[in-house]
Amino acid sequence: MKKVEAIIRTSKFEEVKTELKKIGIDFFSYWEASGVGNEIQRGHHSYRGTIYDTQYIPRMLVSIVLRDINLQKTIECIRKTAYTGEVGDGMIFTYTIEDSIRISNGKSGD
Repeated sequence: MKKVEAIIRTSKFEEVKTELKKIGIDFFSYWEASGVGNEIQRGHHSYRGTIYDTQYIPRMLVSIVLRDINLQKTIECIRKTAYTGEVGDGMIFTYTIEDSIRISNGKSGD
């Protein structure tokens, strides 16, 4: 089993959620997250006369535990859907999961 964590733009969350459902990934956890971006992203930026502090960047953290066979299609789905082509599109991390145990009945495995 694998775990995929993706930090994505808040504005792309609904679209990513919809596309994940289309490929059969319909159960995952998510949180609102904030972070500090790289040097290019930090500071104050002006948009239409309004100054925005980009020191702390709001994002969504999506966490998915899945079977190994679904890993690549899940990564590609998130990468393509969350992509805007601009700095700050986010990151995808993968982890190996040794086991999972269902609390309700004690069964383990995927």
